[in-house]
Amino acid sequence: MAKPRTAWVLAGGGSLGAIQVGMLKALVAAQVPCDAVVGASVGALNGAVLAARPDADGLADLERLWCSLRRNDVFPLSLPSVLRHWLSGTGAISSSGALRRLIGHALTIKRLQDTRIPLTVIATDLLNGEEIRLSECAIEPALMASAAIPAVFPPVHHDGRWLADGGIASHTPIAAAIAQDAERVLVLPTGMSCALREPPRGVAAAALHALNLLIMRQVIDDIRRFGSAHKIAVVPPLCPLNVNIFDFSQTAGLIQRAEAATHTWLDSGGLDHSTIPETLKPHRH
Repeated sequence: MAKPRTAWVLAGGGSLGAIQVGMLKALVAAQVPCDAVVGASVGALNGAVLAARPDADGLADLERLWCSLRRNDVFPLSLPSVLRHWLSGTGAISSSGALRRLIGHALTIKRLQDTRIPLTVIATDLLNGEEIRLSECAIEPALMASAAIPAVFPPVHHDGRWLADGGIASHTPIAAAIAQDAERVLVLPTGMSCALREPPRGVAAAALHALNLLIMRQVIDDIRRFGSAHKIAVVPPLCPLNVNIFDFSQTAGLIQRAEAATHTWLDSGGLDHSTIPETLKPHRH
């Protein structure tokens, strides 16, 4: 297998994954090279669609899917349902049925190796925290494992391991792209909800928000760690952003904003710079 020249790395981030759709639309329209895709959590789902259908039609379908989503389509967290699942002993407050249906709507291919662009999906071994890189297996369990947020969705038992959200081990899996000897890495982060006036309410929303903030620091550390020896460009996330990662009511606006912002970034020569965007660093409004 030939070494990828340019790898696109897609981060996790709940409903903020809609931002990546806008980024992808701009990058594909500008014909930015993409020779490998690496994704974690929601970035794995977006990355799988890109890798399977790396064209305007594929992204148009992805955009329509995102714009049709509501929170219950991803996180069906009614009180009776939460109590039922928690008491069932799965260690989660939701079933993964909604997530499975979402993957089925988004993709028709059955295996990771069936994509047109090589795809690596990142999951986490829930017993030892190891980053697991999946590139040759059935696509449904891989994507479900990568998005299996602990305590929200049950872990996925795959190939003798209990796997969970790839964001635990590697929110933006730059290391996996570097390990493939990519000459250039293009990072698509979802960013942070920097303009919220108060933390999201609800146990799951608050926990995911806090985890997202924590791991954004890891993203910055990884860029600094690898940036001196590798060409790493980072598409700037949206800022200001007052949408929490459980809010699916503003996806159309996020996609449009991200597409316009990414076009501006490309026009300014962003691909040729390896600086960390200020909008990715901790800040407030």
